[in-house]
Amino acid sequence: MTSSSPTPIPEPSVPSVPVVPSVPVVPSPVLAEVFRSGFVEGRHRGSLVVLAADGSVDWSLGDVTAPVFPRSTNKPMQAAAVLRAGLDLSGERLALAAASHSGETFHLDLVRTMLAENGLASEHLRTPPDLPLDPEEAERYLAAGNVRERLTMNCSGKHAAMLAACALNGWPLDTYLEQGHPLQQLILDVVRTAGGEDVAHIGTDGCGAPLMSLSLTGLARAFRYFVCAEPGTPERRVADAMRAHPEYVAGTRRPDTWLMQALPGTLSKMGAEAVQAVALPDGRALAFKIDDGATRTLGPVLARVLRRLGIDDPVLSRIEDVPLHGGGMRVGEIRAAF
Repeated sequence: MTSSSPTPIPEPSVPSVPVVPSVPVVPSPVLAEVFRSGFVEGRHRGSLVVLAADGSVDWSLGDVTAPVFPRSTNKPMQAAAVLRAGLDLSGERLALAAASHSGETFHLDLVRTMLAENGLASEHLRTPPDLPLDPEEAERYLAAGNVRERLTMNCSGKHAAMLAACALNGWPLDTYLEQGHPLQQLILDVVRTAGGEDVAHIGTDGCGAPLMSLSLTGLARAFRYFVCAEPGTPERRVADAMRAHPEYVAGTRRPDTWLMQALPGTLSKMGAEAVQAVALPDGRALAFKIDDGATRTLGPVLARVLRRLGIDDPVLSRIEDVPLHGGGMRVGEIRAAF
């Protein structure tokens, strides 16, 4: 009996697939450095845009056209929307409606007052229970035996204003944070108009409110829109209230407050994940975001940009000073790198 070789099995036919060259990812430029003991310990990358007084892009670093979540820099637009809804707010109340407050006593007292004035209570708030944003205030708050509350969350002023606008219009209170709610649709319209572009993404902010995206260019454009708006319009009323009462927008130990106090007519607001927007009274504006969300970089980067814009004021040294410590001694700082 003779053996024979097995019949070879043909290889399956594989269709050819065209090779598509990969597009290299260009990293954002370095905007800040971590400088410790004479050594660059780390780097923070991000993107930044500066608008000229006429609203055109003067200069930029990185990608300033891609959408970002502006976080709390959207608050002036949310405050303008409650005015457009018919709510009559002014002064400190309107500034607090656009605030990321520190949780200082005067902040919390005014939130309680705003709720009571509109037949509301802290139980109506849908903010997550939290501690005061300012570390010193949080320590005092806990030492007094208090616990996390909805009212102490830094967005409670905004939420109190939103609820008041809903109560005024007979809109549902329990669903005021849903995207389809009439108030949120009004906010969406204000964001689109002020930013001069469509909203590419809608997410959820840390406070639970819908979060509308803008490009950094659109965000800078929005802040310029508020400062340049006609007196008496909702946008100008918000800008004027924030600039007149900056301690309610942030707090007594916060750079936004210091900047607006020192440079009259300037509108400044930071947001979580290291977003900052500023508009100057002459119509120039800027916005930037640090990719890794390090808020410790905001002051140094902002001070560097303002100096490049020709501003010379002692407040810049104050906001850019972010020291690093070792063994209880200053051994370095966060500094701008452009």
